[in-house]
Amino acid sequence: MLRVPSSILPNQFQSLSIQRPVPDASDGSRSDGSEMTFVAYRSDVYPERNEVFFEEHAVIVVLEGEKKFSSPSRELHVHKGDVLFFQRGCYSMNESIDFSYRSLVFFVNEKLLKEFVSQHLYLFKASPATLPADLILSFSSSPTFAIFIDSLLPYFGAKTPFLNELLRLKFQELLLHLFELDESGQLRASLWYIYQGQKTGLDYLMNTYLLKPLSMNELSHLSGRSLSAFKRDFEDHFHTSPGQWIRQKRLEHAHFLLRSTTKNVSEVSLEIGYESVSHFIKAYKKQYGFTPKRGI
Repeated sequence: MLRVPSSILPNQFQSLSIQRPVPDASDGSRSDGSEMTFVAYRSDVYPERNEVFFEEHAVIVVLEGEKKFSSPSRELHVHKGDVLFFQRGCYSMNESIDFSYRSLVFFVNEKLLKEFVSQHLYLFKASPATLPADLILSFSSSPTFAIFIDSLLPYFGAKTPFLNELLRLKFQELLLHLFELDESGQLRASLWYIYQGQKTGLDYLMNTYLLKPLSMNELSHLSGRSLSAFKRDFEDHFHTSPGQWIRQKRLEHAHFLLRSTTKNVSEVSLEIGYESVSHFIKAYKKQYGFTPKRGI
């Protein structure tokens, strides 16, 4: 899913979803009503800056206009025809350049990705077993990819009893077209890594998301572990609980900011995730033995 900024209203985008079928003893199969979001079409999004966290893998296809995407590792200025693949867990600061920006955003469910790889194993024979370092991959569209995108648009608002089946086929088409655009092979490597169920290293995970407002459930999801396995592996590796480690490291970062920048106590408190300055001062004093002002 994508945490859509609150400034974007529900009537500013449309969506299509693949329904997950559940066996039914009477008629073979049926839908249980739960959805695996497939694609959202967004329009009428005004120029603004928004920080977005991708809880699932996503593909963005720029239909019109321009936009800037900034992540900790790179900054991209995209135009019509550009295609981006965001790995799950990516934080991005997005800034619209003009009023004409429109895009298709595919939210790629990991279960569907694994199903795709299992059905096309021959495409992954030479894929490396490591995850690409960059959380955002960029591609340029092609004439055939543009035709594919145009073929999707009539399904918004369409009524057909076979929509679920058609969307599953479109999902397969999407990935195959992206493979064609993926000259570096990084996307293929990412999907192979996901298929193998590799767990993200805890040092990399915690250093990357230390200052992000993520719950334990979200961190465990990003690490490729269940919540109980995440806590167990974390304590084995760091010899403390996740909550204690995060508090200590955030306060260490606050100590650094107070000593090396001109930011005041309130600014630093907010930056490391404390909504209450008094709670920050109390935690800081407990760790360092003096108040934040004295640490400057």
